[in-house]
Amino acid sequence: MKTYLPKVNLDQRKWHVIDANGAILGRLAVQIADVLRGKNKPVYTAHLDAGDFVVVINADKVALTGKKENAKTFMTYSGWKGGERYRTVAQVRARTPERLITHAVRGMVPKNRLGRVLMTKLKVYAGGEHPHSAQQPATLAPKS
Repeated sequence: MKTYLPKVNLDQRKWHVIDANGAILGRLAVQIADVLRGKNKPVYTAHLDAGDFVVVINADKVALTGKKENAKTFMTYSGWKGGERYRTVAQVRARTPERLITHAVRGMVPKNRLGRVLMTKLKVYAGGEHPHSAQQPATLAPKS
């Protein structure tokens, strides 16, 4: 028996909008990663990009449980000696709230060329507006 390989039609990709207002970050990131990879479709194949586009709005209002707002830190490294910089979630949220969701989703997609392509289909916005209304995105409710 031959292995079934779906024909990935790039014209049939859908657009989804997720409102992150009050949603828990980790649970939201899992849902976004599944839609980006295409795990919500019956033609899911691990090594193919069969997923859809995801637009996340209200990224600045995403929730974290427990004391993570001030205890969890993000580390960046410039490549130079002493170039490590640590920021708390509150500091990241104040400066670039989109990075919270992007960082969480990036950890849940493959760490290869496929993962980099998948991340280009994720659009995150801090406010409630987005410029993708021409694509007629469908509303996707975050799972709780």
